[in-house]
Amino acid sequence: MKLNEIRDNEGAHKKRMRVGRGPGSGKGKTSGRGVKGQKSRTGVSLLGFEGGQMPLYMRMPKRGFNNPGALKLAEVNLWRLQDAVDAKKLDIKKEITGEALVAAGVLRRVKDGVRVLGTGELKAKLNLVVWSASTGAVKAIEAAGGTVVQQRIAAEEKAKARVEKRNAAKGKAPAAKAPKGDANKVSARARRQAADKAGK
Repeated sequence: MKLNEIRDNEGAHKKRMRVGRGPGSGKGKTSGRGVKGQKSRTGVSLLGFEGGQMPLYMRMPKRGFNNPGALKLAEVNLWRLQDAVDAKKLDIKKEITGEALVAAGVLRRVKDGVRVLGTGELKAKLNLVVWSASTGAVKAIEAAGGTVVQQRIAAEEKAKARVEKRNAAKGKAPAAKAPKGDANKVSARARRQAADKAGK
């Protein structure tokens, strides 16, 4: 066999249909698009079009917001960690990271990070390094003598420092901290109670 004799298997490659090349091309005249009308043109999108009536996707109520940049976190509860410790799948003497949880079979995959939730009871002393943890989970882990390193906090501080550095380079003043509460804002209930007292 020579290099110029190498061929693909029969039927491995199919020639592209050349449309709009006249009646003799096999797809002549209308090029397989039928006759006239909107759909015979290119760049037409009739998906969801209902003849001018308000389409269903526009009639449905819109609620909430889906953040396309949100992190997808693998969640694990305290009881699941305790079960893994009892089964001797986790080594409590070492730092427990997302990879260690996957190796122990506690999680299937790490995704963008691990978040620890506070459901269940934890007795073992664990040193966790995770993306984030709920307040209840942190309290339970520290009560058992363990520690939690939240990578989210370090990442947020790093991002904040980066923004401040960029603003300083541009000569911008640091953003003022928003007040926790408006001292001049009085609730309707408080105004009503004040009016009742004044009336008496």
